[in-house]
Amino acid sequence: MKVAIIGLGFRLGYLGRVFRELDPSFEIVGYVDPAPAGMATLAENGISAGVAHTTPEALIAAGGFDLLMIGSPNHMHLNHIRLGLEAGLTVFTEKPIVTSVEESFALASLLHTYGHDRLLVGLVLRYSPLYRDLRKAQAEGRLGDVVSIEASEHIQPYHGAFFMRDWRRYGRYAGGFMLEKCCHDLDLYNGVVGARPRFVASFGGRKSFIPANAPQNSGINDMEVYHRKPSGWEGSDKVFDSDGDIIDYQTAIVEYENGVSMTFHTNLNVPDEFRRFCVIGSKGMAEGDFVRGFMDVHDARTNEKVVANTYSAPSALSQHYGADEQMAEDVIAFVQIGAKQPVSAVDALEAGILALAMDEARFGRKVVDLQPVWEKFDACLHGAPGAVQARSA
Repeated sequence: MKVAIIGLGFRLGYLGRVFRELDPSFEIVGYVDPAPAGMATLAENGISAGVAHTTPEALIAAGGFDLLMIGSPNHMHLNHIRLGLEAGLTVFTEKPIVTSVEESFALASLLHTYGHDRLLVGLVLRYSPLYRDLRKAQAEGRLGDVVSIEASEHIQPYHGAFFMRDWRRYGRYAGGFMLEKCCHDLDLYNGVVGARPRFVASFGGRKSFIPANAPQNSGINDMEVYHRKPSGWEGSDKVFDSDGDIIDYQTAIVEYENGVSMTFHTNLNVPDEFRRFCVIGSKGMAEGDFVRGFMDVHDARTNEKVVANTYSAPSALSQHYGADEQMAEDVIAFVQIGAKQPVSAVDALEAGILALAMDEARFGRKVVDLQPVWEKFDACLHGAPGAVQARSA
């Protein structure tokens, strides 16, 4: 399989290694990136990045590839996706798919024009063995009707510091932390609920990564842990005095259109990190943790534990609990034989809109009603007269 890359950052550099391990014929024919942070990872694994192009248009015009992969900063995604779809290409984009509700409408219009199946999205947790087992237990009726969900994504201080230093610290580039990092999780639970979110409230801010908490203020001057994860484009050395507008903790509550409720919590300064959920249904409960690698299901009538699964990554180099390998395998199968994917561009847009609503609620200290958003989104998705049209950036 031959690919071209717009935005050769750390993420697509890593995925290049994963794709090559699964498909020895995997080849990158060219890329566009003025400062390709992922180049070193490719070189370490003997993978060429192909020909460097100065613009996405030049890369696309050169041709000779089966898949266009987009790993550019989030605020550039819409234009890069549009270029690929207009050129008749199959496109894979990293998450989040776009960075605003208006961009969501514009991409929905593009999907109406060019079709849904040509745009793949890297919501990698949909491919994880744990999530697949959760949906299997649900399909088997072990949970009954879903009633409520408690979920979280918590990351260690070294990772939180990365967000304070990277381009993702700016909402204008990333769309906010809930969108940039937690859209994975929101997508998972949207899928479990099987309905769109309707009402959203949220609170949060920054309390950990502030000047008063810098180690040197406690007589300690060891900042190594906070620089362990390298930053790329627009990177900074500032951690506790970051100039970004990113949060380091946030809590949200959601009511879905079918009445299911969910609480979701994220924190960027958790020493013993976890990424867990508890899905409570009318017949049972599923509890699991992607980081700690388990999923248990209990029967509500007997209290019996009917599922007790454990999980481990396939190798020490594996990210996302082994889901990257399955995602790469599925994307290759899509390119080669059109195999069905477990997540769609529409799923990604719906998760993104929920994340953006969480920030709208946080900023305005209000409950956001998403019904008007879904009405306009569906109008764009189905090409209703007057719907938003995507334009060149």
